[in-house]
Amino acid sequence: MAHQLLAQNNCYGQSEIAPLATVLLPHEHTECPPFAGRPLQTVRTQIVDPVTGQECQPGEQGEIVHRSPQLMVGYWGKPEATAEAFKDGWFHSGDLGYQDDAGYIYIVDRIKDVVNTGGVLVASRDVEEALYQHPSVAEVAVIGVPDEKWIEAICAITVLREGHPRDPDALMTHAKSQLAGFKIPKHIHFVDELPKNSAGKLLKRKLREQFLNPSSEA
Repeated sequence: MAHQLLAQNNCYGQSEIAPLATVLLPHEHTECPPFAGRPLQTVRTQIVDPVTGQECQPGEQGEIVHRSPQLMVGYWGKPEATAEAFKDGWFHSGDLGYQDDAGYIYIVDRIKDVVNTGGVLVASRDVEEALYQHPSVAEVAVIGVPDEKWIEAICAITVLREGHPRDPDALMTHAKSQLAGFKIPKHIHFVDELPKNSAGKLLKRKLREQFLNPSSEA
């Protein structure tokens, strides 16, 4: 029996846009591997400054916003949240990203997950991806915790693979070999598991509550 190869598309979206906003076609994966694709024909997407709302230039990071007939009407029973999400006539995704000259979208991080360390904005995903390269790391979540000197200190909460010892020095050495100095975690904690909802989505909010005091022991 002959086997038919299925095409795989990289997509980006969320429930509010039912659910896709962009798609990266199969032949584009080799040309633009890190990108989430270009907006669908039914979706208009912009990158805007999170503070001023002004449209960003290609390559500049900002919040990803959408207009589309496939967007939700609103959040049930939450008029304030709906108004906030649709301010200025655009749906605000809460995602940080940028768009290149060809219209391809790149996702950087959730805006609320970006760490302001010493006035420099660090995408938590950048630090997580570096730590995932260490053989002892099964799961890791990076958050910012309040810090008098740095505004927020980068904190890595880590689940280890079975049989690996808790060795923060080894992880720190690895981080220093992979990341710029301002992206290196100031704190590393070990936990048995990361908090997730029923759909398996990581709940960083709970981690921020748990590790509000950076000296917390896990």
